[in-house]
Amino acid sequence: MIKESILQGNTALGIELGSTRIKAVLIDETKTPIAQGSYEWENRLENNIWTYSMEDIMTGLKECYSDLAKDVKQKYDVVLKKIGSIGISAMMHGYMAFDSKGELLVPFRTWRNTMTQQAAEKLTTLFQYNIPQRWSIAHLYQAILNEEPHISKIDFLTTLAGFIHFKLTGKKVLGVGDASGMFPIDSTTNTYYDNMVKQFDDLIAEKKFKWKLKDILPKVLVAGEQAGILTEEGAKLLDTSGNLQAGIPLCPPEGDAGTGMTATNSVAVRTGNVSAGTSVFAMVVLEKELSKVYPEIDLVTTPTGHLVGMVHCNNCTSDLNAWVNLFQEYGEMMGLKADKNDIFAALYNKALEGDADCGGLLSYCYLSGEPITELEEGRPLFTRMPDSKFHLSNFMRTHLYSSLATLKIGLDILFKQEGVTLDNLMGHGGLFKTKGVGQKIMAAAASVPVSVMETAGEGGAWGIALLADYMKQKQTGETLEQYLNTKVFVDSDAVTIAPDKKDSEGFDKFISLYQKGLAIEKAAVEAMK
Repeated sequence: MIKESILQGNTALGIELGSTRIKAVLIDETKTPIAQGSYEWENRLENNIWTYSMEDIMTGLKECYSDLAKDVKQKYDVVLKKIGSIGISAMMHGYMAFDSKGELLVPFRTWRNTMTQQAAEKLTTLFQYNIPQRWSIAHLYQAILNEEPHISKIDFLTTLAGFIHFKLTGKKVLGVGDASGMFPIDSTTNTYYDNMVKQFDDLIAEKKFKWKLKDILPKVLVAGEQAGILTEEGAKLLDTSGNLQAGIPLCPPEGDAGTGMTATNSVAVRTGNVSAGTSVFAMVVLEKELSKVYPEIDLVTTPTGHLVGMVHCNNCTSDLNAWVNLFQEYGEMMGLKADKNDIFAALYNKALEGDADCGGLLSYCYLSGEPITELEEGRPLFTRMPDSKFHLSNFMRTHLYSSLATLKIGLDILFKQEGVTLDNLMGHGGLFKTKGVGQKIMAAAASVPVSVMETAGEGGAWGIALLADYMKQKQTGETLEQYLNTKVFVDSDAVTIAPDKKDSEGFDKFISLYQKGLAIEKAAVEAMK
């Protein structure tokens, strides 16, 4: 009985601070969500820096928990006092630097900022390891290059998840997946690469700071380890009503990539997942290191430390959605009223009737810049040859291909150049809502079977709740993969679509034209200032 589970504390709570929403999910012994809460928020551009204020963060955390507690009270007539375990997750990367008194030295710099190109390039060359602009070490080194005065005062550096966890437990720790977005992780030891730490310290030695890099980075933990307990202060911070009891164990705080892998059962070697919506990224769990450095591939880890090749693209369905809105507007002008979901379904399915190579049509979905294709800005663009096959089916198929084209460029490096083998790719996000269509296009792009769960989970908040439960409930020697396979996803229904050879060949032909046509996109950026 759910009520009894709550009263006995046989539950796990996951809280994830995403880009636009903070979400909390409470699960019981069946690993099923039994209550949830949320809080909407938005980042703000202040002094040309994308940030969330400290007030935003703390208010959002409290309001989200309060919303969850209300949900528990309304559904089960229980005041939430006991919880079996808690996990905190948030947007990866970014920069949060604190002094010895725990004061934030500069406003939180989120993953969205692209202000560290000089530092990222220098560190990539130094380490011979790809350092993306959004990683914490790139932000730290850029601040040093800029001679920002706060640098000498740093006592502690962490991510958003690590900060919340510290406020709740007093522990300066981080899950290995989130830590891998701060500084490169050695998957053989599940901690920061010693040689790279030394290289960085040598690089900045002339500055004579009072700290060394390892002094200010959080301690790295892996899934299953206990990462502290909820203190009295932490309990009061989370639950302003004062009902929540202290002493609850917390799992290592993780990033949204790690919780997404957990929520889609994609943490084992040779598995992967792709999240496709406003932006798109794929996570592929690797069997070994890549042969060389690729700026298109970020190397991070699963919550247990397995190496992951991550392809992250800023643009996905926004331009496609704009075209669907245009068709909706036309229909309404003609007196045709239709549900938005029905319009999406009709147009997406029409795309499946198109030519495998889109009949010579070409589009770019770039509303913003795209590092993989070396574009600092974007201009949504559609073009064709006079003799291209300009039909609605090809038009819609072109925009679906375009949504995944940049992702395919990165995945082709993994699969075709590095010979990475993948048994299955788990799809989630808005692109996959129309049954079978986005899935079929994704399978063509990756030339890998793509699965979509019939009943979607609750996303990253559910994923971090599972990691909290795994820490509390795991059997001796039980791996995270075993826990997920036998206790969470054993009865899950998933539909799998294998790649169609004709579709894959057509997408390859399209991508060849797409890469040649990038000159058109770059010219549009220059011409349309």
